[in-house]
Amino acid sequence: MHTVLGLRNKTWLSGINSHSVGGFYEFDSIQNARAYAEGMLSDLAKTVNASLSVKLFDGDVVAEASRGMNSPYFAA
Repeated sequence: MHTVLGLRNKTWLSGINSHSVGGFYEFDSIQNARAYAEGMLSDLAKTVNASLSVKLFDGDVVAEASRGMNSPYFAA
């Protein structure tokens, strides 16, 4: 994951009783997020014959809201 262009952070997830895996990825730009989702991530899903669901969110909105809640991750 250290070689993925623009990746800042990833939180791994595992589905209870569903054997699904995934995560939340934070990228430095929408371009890098799309490149990862449409490239490496899509290719991996095809290789392991898995379904893939991707949603893009505006991280700046999340950061602003998290600071308003005094989240330690976004502390100044």
